[in-house]
Amino acid sequence: MELAHSLLLNEEVYSHLGEVQKAEFIFDWLRYLEKLLLATSRSDIKEKQKTLVEQLLSLLNSSPGPPTRKLLAKNLGILYSIGDTFSVYETIDKCNDLIRSKDDSPSYLPTKLAAVVCLGSLYKKLGRILANTFTDTVGNILKAMKSAESQGRYEIMLSLQNILKGLGAAATPCHRDIYKAARSCLTDRSMAVRCAAAKCLLELQNEASFMWTTNLDSVATLCFKSFEGSNYDVRISVSKLLGTVLANAIISKHPGAATSRQNIHRVSLEEVLELLGTGFLRGSSGFLRASGDMLKGTSSVSRDVRVGVTQAYVVFVSTLGGAWLEKNFATFLSHVLSLVSQSHPKVTQTQIDAVCSRRCVSFILRATIGSLGEKAQIAAAKDICQAVWKLKKVVDVAASQHMLICALQELGNLTHSLGTTAAPLLQDSSTGILDSVISVIVHPSVSVQLAAAWCLHCIAVALPSYLTPLLDRCLERLTVLKSSPEAVTGFSFAVAALLGAVKHCPLGIPHGKGKIIMTLAEDLLCSAAQNSRLSAQRTQAGWLLIAALMTLGSAVVSHHLARVLLLWKCVFPVSPKDLETEKSRGDSFTWQVTLEGRAGALCAIKSFVCHCGDLLTEEVIQRLLPPLPCAVDLLTQLSSILKTYGSPLKTPTLFYRQRLYELLILLPPETYKGNLPAILKELAADLTAPDIQVAASTFLLPPLCHRDDLLLLSPLLQETDHRFIEEQLLLCNGLACGSLEYDPYSIYENDVEGNSVPKPLPPTLSVISSAVKLFGVLCAHVGEAQRLLILEQLLDSIKHTKGARQQVVQLHVVSSVSSFLKYVACSKRNLGPEEIRRPALALVMGALESPSPLLRCAAAETWARLTQVVDDGMFTAALAQVSFDRLKSARDVVTRTGHSLALGCLHRYLGGISSSQHLNSCVGILHALSQDSTSPDVQTWALHALSLIIDSAGPLYYVHVEPTLSLIMMLLLNVPPTHAEVHQSLGRCLNALITTLGPELQGNSTSVSAFRTSCLLGCAVMQDNPDCLVQAQAISCLQQLHMFAPRHVNLSSLVNCLCVNLCSPYLLLRRAVLACLRQLVQREAAEVSEHAVMLAKDSREELAPDANIREVGLEGALLTLLDKETDQRLCHDIKETLNHMLTSMAVHKLSFWLKLCKDVLAASADFATVSCVDTMQEEEGDKGDDASVLTTRNDERSHPFTNPRWPTRVFAAECVCRIINQCENAHNAHFDIALAQEMKKKDSRNDFLVLHLADLIRMAFMAATDHSDQLRLSGLETLLVVIRRFATIPEPEFPGHVILEQYQANVGAALRPAFTLETPPDVTAKACQVCSAWIASGVVSDLNDLRRVHQLLVSSLTKIQAGKEALSHLYNESASTMEILAVLKAWAEVYIIAVERHKNHRQPLKTTTCSEESVRNGSHSSDGLRDLVHTDLATLSRLWLAALQDFALLTLPSEFASQLPVEGGAFYTAETSENAKLHYYNSWALILHATALWLTSTGFVVADSDEGASNLSRPVTPTSMCQGSSSGAAVKSPEDVYTDRFHLILGISVEFLCSLRSDATMESITACLHALQALLDVPWPRSKIGSDQDLGIELLNVLHRVILTRESPSIQLASLEVVRQIICAAQEHVKEKRRSAEVDDGAAEKETLPEFGEGKDTGGLVPGKSLVFATLELCVCILVRQLPELNPKLTGSPGVKATKPQTLSEYGSKLVSAALVILSELPALCSPEGSISILPTILYLTIGVLRETAMRLPGCQLSSTVAASLQALKGILSSPMARAEKSHAAWTDLLRSALTTILDCWDPVDGTHQELDEVSLLTAITVFILSSSPEVTTIPCLQKRCIEKFKVTLETKDPMVQIKTYQLLLSIFQYPNPAVSYPYIYSLVSSIVEKLQEIDKRKPEDTTEFQVFQEGVKVLEALVTVAEKQHRAQLVACLLPILISFLLDENALGSATSIMRNLHDFALQNLMHIGPQYSSVFKSVMASSPALKTRLEAAIKGNQESVKVRIPTSKHTKHPGKNSSIQLKTNFL
Repeated sequence: MELAHSLLLNEEVYSHLGEVQKAEFIFDWLRYLEKLLLATSRSDIKEKQKTLVEQLLSLLNSSPGPPTRKLLAKNLGILYSIGDTFSVYETIDKCNDLIRSKDDSPSYLPTKLAAVVCLGSLYKKLGRILANTFTDTVGNILKAMKSAESQGRYEIMLSLQNILKGLGAAATPCHRDIYKAARSCLTDRSMAVRCAAAKCLLELQNEASFMWTTNLDSVATLCFKSFEGSNYDVRISVSKLLGTVLANAIISKHPGAATSRQNIHRVSLEEVLELLGTGFLRGSSGFLRASGDMLKGTSSVSRDVRVGVTQAYVVFVSTLGGAWLEKNFATFLSHVLSLVSQSHPKVTQTQIDAVCSRRCVSFILRATIGSLGEKAQIAAAKDICQAVWKLKKVVDVAASQHMLICALQELGNLTHSLGTTAAPLLQDSSTGILDSVISVIVHPSVSVQLAAAWCLHCIAVALPSYLTPLLDRCLERLTVLKSSPEAVTGFSFAVAALLGAVKHCPLGIPHGKGKIIMTLAEDLLCSAAQNSRLSAQRTQAGWLLIAALMTLGSAVVSHHLARVLLLWKCVFPVSPKDLETEKSRGDSFTWQVTLEGRAGALCAIKSFVCHCGDLLTEEVIQRLLPPLPCAVDLLTQLSSILKTYGSPLKTPTLFYRQRLYELLILLPPETYKGNLPAILKELAADLTAPDIQVAASTFLLPPLCHRDDLLLLSPLLQETDHRFIEEQLLLCNGLACGSLEYDPYSIYENDVEGNSVPKPLPPTLSVISSAVKLFGVLCAHVGEAQRLLILEQLLDSIKHTKGARQQVVQLHVVSSVSSFLKYVACSKRNLGPEEIRRPALALVMGALESPSPLLRCAAAETWARLTQVVDDGMFTAALAQVSFDRLKSARDVVTRTGHSLALGCLHRYLGGISSSQHLNSCVGILHALSQDSTSPDVQTWALHALSLIIDSAGPLYYVHVEPTLSLIMMLLLNVPPTHAEVHQSLGRCLNALITTLGPELQGNSTSVSAFRTSCLLGCAVMQDNPDCLVQAQAISCLQQLHMFAPRHVNLSSLVNCLCVNLCSPYLLLRRAVLACLRQLVQREAAEVSEHAVMLAKDSREELAPDANIREVGLEGALLTLLDKETDQRLCHDIKETLNHMLTSMAVHKLSFWLKLCKDVLAASADFATVSCVDTMQEEEGDKGDDASVLTTRNDERSHPFTNPRWPTRVFAAECVCRIINQCENAHNAHFDIALAQEMKKKDSRNDFLVLHLADLIRMAFMAATDHSDQLRLSGLETLLVVIRRFATIPEPEFPGHVILEQYQANVGAALRPAFTLETPPDVTAKACQVCSAWIASGVVSDLNDLRRVHQLLVSSLTKIQAGKEALSHLYNESASTMEILAVLKAWAEVYIIAVERHKNHRQPLKTTTCSEESVRNGSHSSDGLRDLVHTDLATLSRLWLAALQDFALLTLPSEFASQLPVEGGAFYTAETSENAKLHYYNSWALILHATALWLTSTGFVVADSDEGASNLSRPVTPTSMCQGSSSGAAVKSPEDVYTDRFHLILGISVEFLCSLRSDATMESITACLHALQALLDVPWPRSKIGSDQDLGIELLNVLHRVILTRESPSIQLASLEVVRQIICAAQEHVKEKRRSAEVDDGAAEKETLPEFGEGKDTGGLVPGKSLVFATLELCVCILVRQLPELNPKLTGSPGVKATKPQTLSEYGSKLVSAALVILSELPALCSPEGSISILPTILYLTIGVLRETAMRLPGCQLSSTVAASLQALKGILSSPMARAEKSHAAWTDLLRSALTTILDCWDPVDGTHQELDEVSLLTAITVFILSSSPEVTTIPCLQKRCIEKFKVTLETKDPMVQIKTYQLLLSIFQYPNPAVSYPYIYSLVSSIVEKLQEIDKRKPEDTTEFQVFQEGVKVLEALVTVAEKQHRAQLVACLLPILISFLLDENALGSATSIMRNLHDFALQNLMHIGPQYSSVFKSVMASSPALKTRLEAAIKGNQESVKVRIPTSKHTKHPGKNSSIQLKTNFL
């Protein structure tokens, strides 16, 4: 194919190709040429133009296929528009000649068509250059049209459209001729021609003004005619034409003088609407030519005309635009409603007509009003409300009922879509919406009552705060007006509708309403018999209320279940005998009431089974069953009752049947096994009943067919934007669409399609549909013999009927059998013996050859299911063979289509595993069928079946890929575009092939690249197809290709195609576009976005006009689309796409994304609050002014988003939060303003989030103060995120302040509205969270500023103090629980922060880095905040404890349910406890922490001041656990109160920590651990834990588990802190016991003291009973996780093995250190024997940590873990147990071993010893020497080794090591016990002296050597003081010469280095100090060495000189210490 890529056609290659390859080659060359021409220079083109034109024209004669001719024409146009135009006339003549040719053979047709297309393209491209030839051309084309067949007419129309487009006004001379030609084509029998004609006329009306002036009426009539018998595409095209023409008629400014002379009358809006109305009401029969039928009043407008006109109304309004609609809405509304008024009886003469017409009117209103902004919608709602008031006053009920229904339904839809933004509308008393709707509820017409009830439902869903008041109002009217039949019916509908709304309102309704409704329902049912005028209504109302009540779920129903079951039991007679008596006694009326009642009861039970599944226990099912046999008996009697009483009972019996069937479907068939035969018999009778005349295939079959197959059958089954009205065309005229009045009980159910009115089918259809479902279930449950019988009976019933009746019966029977097989297959049952297969097969075979395509489709599916259920290879093969034979022999379309689909379905269900020979035969036959060009239907079905086979065969299909692909390409290039359905099936095949090839498409082999090229070409052909569904197929094929072989798909052209179709009027195409986009942006979002913007900038007009990509980018276009789109699936895809784009691009395009979100949020901020953001003031300005300021500002600049709806704004607010999260993972400059500003200066393209803080706050503010509650929640969430992320960022310009501080007014203003009385609790709860976050963030330090927000919390606290009784009764009690807990949680957070700040503040400031001011502010706010909270602390603590007690009760296991308080807790009611649990789970942790802190602050010592002992049992205080205030006057002692509180906190914590759920938040765990820490900070709780060992062990085990299951270091550290506190508590307890024992037995001998501590006198520790053992387990766990080498099992040897030491992370070090601290505390808990058993473990671990982490650090520092292990060693060595008599000997042995271990670390093992840090090990030895008892270290062998180590280190070259060594020796030498210190002194002094003398000789060079010298001298000086008197002289004599040798004389001092000078100072100072102390020695030394003496004198003299100079300024002369030496030094400078 690469050979095709050249400017000229490569004819040599071309001539060698086969037929199919030639067509592909040409198409590929033409595609390439199109791109090449645009990119090549003009001169190059002119050079080769002649040859190129010849080549292109020669192709005209080679019968080019439709896609090829289109491309060929396009290229000719481009070629002439770029190159020379002189030969263009020849080309035009040539084309005209081809068209004139008399050759009519089919083979010549493509050439003629190609010529037509070329002419169109040339004129479109070259326009007026060709103006002089165009009359001839048009004449020629129009002449050719007279004899053309449908393809010709189609192409001619499109060509004329192009000619008109190119010539514009220049084409005027031919306008009339073209108009005449197009008129005839607009009613052509070919639908494609009609579409083309509509497009042509649409182009024509741009210039031909006569179409919307003089000829307006005839154009309209013509369009109405065109709608007759039309399909969906025709309706779309023609309605666009009609709508546009009519809109032009209104807006046109008449052009030109000629027209104005004729003084044409301007058309008014009324006339245009009149014209459209005529079409709607009278169809195409025109104004005057009323036929005889019309006059007799029998003819009815065909449905397709009405649907077409409906679409035209919508186009008309959308063309005129939203502003026009707002202005003229009242007129428009009254006109549209009048379409269904009684003045046009034709429209509503039958119920079926009325329902369909109402649907059309509803659609017009929804589609037009739905596109307006929220403000305009509110205005429209007011207009509709006015209309309702007017219509209500009309006396004639029938006249206004349909108008009322439409108005009420639209009012409901409008309110529903407005959500809480509709609040102003309902608050406006002048409109009185609620009053008007409620007043209509007593309307005489049931349909109107239902519509009004539904409208109330919508209002309640939109505004949940109105739900309870509306319910109360309706219940009150229902009770008062019990004697009016209309009121009983109407208000029962209203209550049911409102109950149906509850599930959409998360805040619910008060629990007590259930009881009121139940009582009322019982009352209605009981009083039904009292008054016959009301019996029927009351019965219906009673059961309707009960059925609706069931939707509230188990929590409510469980309380009323017993009463419901009793009523259920009473409604049916007890025995068959009673039923007989009923039959004999009843009359028509009583039967009507009885059946109504029983149907209602069945419905209520069905509702119960659906909505309260968890209450369906065995027991309840047993109580449901008794009435069933009787219900079935009645079912069998119905036909005889109907015969007796006639038609009045027809509907009630139908209802009864339907209800019973529906209930039985839901119950398990086992429960009514005995009645199965009777029910099956009735079902068979229903399915074959003689009185059903209409085939409702469109309702029965779709659920039984596969979704993919349905697309094939009928475009009407596809989902479109017009589905709501198109649905009526599915039915034959005898059938109605679904509508609410057919089944009032559906008013409380959810509609399947989201939010629109429920549309139950008429009862006749519903019964059949339920019967089919039930038959499927029951037939599978009866015995095999009976199954056979029933199937044969059904087969006979088909044989015994004829004609249309037979079709109906066949339809029902096949549906039932299909349903049965589907059930059998799904429930993995088997069909039974072979005999059963025969009738089943016969049934299906008959249907496979039925004329109804839907039935054939269902039969094919059933056929396949039959083989699946039989599951026998032979049977499958036999069935396939049957199809093969039929396909070979039959020639009729029906058989061929049915059996080809049957083969496809067989493969779908059995996979491609069946024999390959099968596969070959199938593929062969289907290939042949798909080339049958005489029947597009056969082609479509065969190709569809082929796609199923390709899909299911998988890799087995590989051998057939090549022939199939070339077949698909051949068909794509040759099938006429008018056969769109064939192309759709081809697209499916291509898609299946791409999937089969999969990732292999990336390969480079010849065959693969040929496949790939073919696939890409196929996609290109389909992209050019005019049919939208084919284009959608092309996009999904490209999407697949992009997934498997992304390099080979041209992203730019794909994105172009997607952008063009983004706003396509076809839903399925938009879905395909978004599905593809969603996949693309996951991988390459940035590229997609750039391509889209570039294309938008390059292209003039191609991109969708609605999507403004040029300005707002693809992202903005998607947001706009999201705002307009109503399809849920599409909206979901748009959001996903935007989320992917945001994730990958938001950080790089920050300003762009934030601006998008801001524009969306600001576009609708049309009320006062926004202006407050700009001024920093609180919002107190006059609302009116603000609004006017805003509107004027909005008008100045056009806004990229006009009035986005609230869901779009909510999405934008969520996007802002996502952007902040994305920035968190990016550069840290996003949250550092100084860094951000600096980087912005460096490169202005840098962009950081912190620079947009003002915008973030502004957006959060706009959202938080909106009318929409959902948006307020999102806004508050955004504000919360902003506060949390930005609270700590300092403000560089004002040190000590943070950047958020300047926004406090905005934050306050955003929060205040959330605390007003009418705010819903969920918003208030969210606002509390933001308040506490704001206060806790520490942004505001000034108390007065803090008070503003604090005041809001205080107001909430006062509101909730009264507990659960005080809060609003608008919502469910759990909503008030949520609000109370949110307030308490917020206060808890503030209190915790206040305490923490106070605590941090009391600690002395370790560093003085923070500036004075911030310290001052901090102290002020930390105490201030504490004082703020303190005032309310008494109340808070009481409420917190109450909440914790509630939580404790709610978390009890279910077996304790009986012990729970009957009336609920402090903040929840018993009935709503399940809902309340969730809210407690969300807030308990912080409340627990705060309570623990409060209890700590009171120290558990005295009760808080306002709560004396007398008050301890007030009801809310949970001191009396579970007894409440009923516990009488018994006042507990404070000790008991504290014990209760202590156990409450401990219990909750342990319960939570020991069973951590996976969803437990870090916040909760941390808060819980902090609470335990706070608790154990105080002595009293510690004594509790210390004295109860089991409690301590349990806590330790729980903490161990937390450490194991939670990796977070902060949680592990907090847990260890609690462990440490538990150990401390136990230690205190042991000490206390020992002390008291000593006091008691003061006189007795010590030996007799009992052993306290663990291990008693045996030393054994019992796991599970020992606190010490539990602690050891926990510490080992921590240590081994951080340092696995400590585990002997891992290292493979029990001994200590030296490995390379390692550094741990910061957290790791902290954890290890904490564990070591705990270990060192353990011996104190044990008895002496116990301590012996644990000592080896503790020593092993401690020394192990030392060994594993003794890294050498610079400056010989010790790592934190080493320091911790040394500290622990010291603690262990100095433990009293080491000295206790019983354990002394054992300890000494163990400690010696430990010391040996440390010494062994030195010795090289495999040469690794140099890695360990000597200083760490030396320090460890020193700790041993100094801290253990002397006998440990003084045994000679150890002592010798220790001394050896010191010697070695003294010899090292590293001065830092020497310094440390001297320091350690100093501490050893000074050890008071000579037995320890002397051996070291003897061994080491001589080497120290040598070292110092060496320094003297070497003269130090740097400060470290100077330090070494200093430390050495210190050691010697210490020795002097330690030595015995007789030896001191010698030591001093050693020391003096060394010191004197460093002195300098006056002259040397001036020139000495600073180091030498320091040495001189240091030596002199020491001499001055030693001289006077040991004067005698000093003198004798001086005497013996004159040289020393003179040197000393010279130095002293020089020194005194300097001192003299210094004296006057010095303040420190009294202290000649270090200071003076410094001053001396400074003076020598």
